[in-house]
Amino acid sequence: MATIGVTRGLGDHDLKVHDSNICIKPFLSCFPEVKVYNLTQYEHGADDVLVMGTDGLWDVLSNEEVAETVTSFLVNCDPDDLHRYTMAAQDLVMRARGVLRDQGWRISNDRLGSGDDISVYIIPLMYGNRQL
Repeated sequence: MATIGVTRGLGDHDLKVHDSNICIKPFLSCFPEVKVYNLTQYEHGADDVLVMGTDGLWDVLSNEEVAETVTSFLVNCDPDDLHRYTMAAQDLVMRARGVLRDQGWRISNDRLGSGDDISVYIIPLMYGNRQL
């Protein structure tokens, strides 16, 4: 059901399973789940980040795997490197895609890599307390 990823973002009240009259409506909603995190409540360091990614990332890597990957990457970077967040995002994309082997694209533990598009943003939280 390749259309769900696109329609989920906007909602589709008439979406049906291909070649049938089975409605998908009960499973598809345009109402987002929103969580508010007050950036001014805490002091944030250079390694405190928000990771935003498409389903190409989240379908193959768990929250824990993403957190461990980003944490270990940033620890090994110079905190003054202006490109460290971009490079960490690229590292996540490469991990989600995997390595091409005889059985196709594979990630750790010989799991399938993502065959979907993968977009990742890593947003440093340390700038949330600054007054502009």
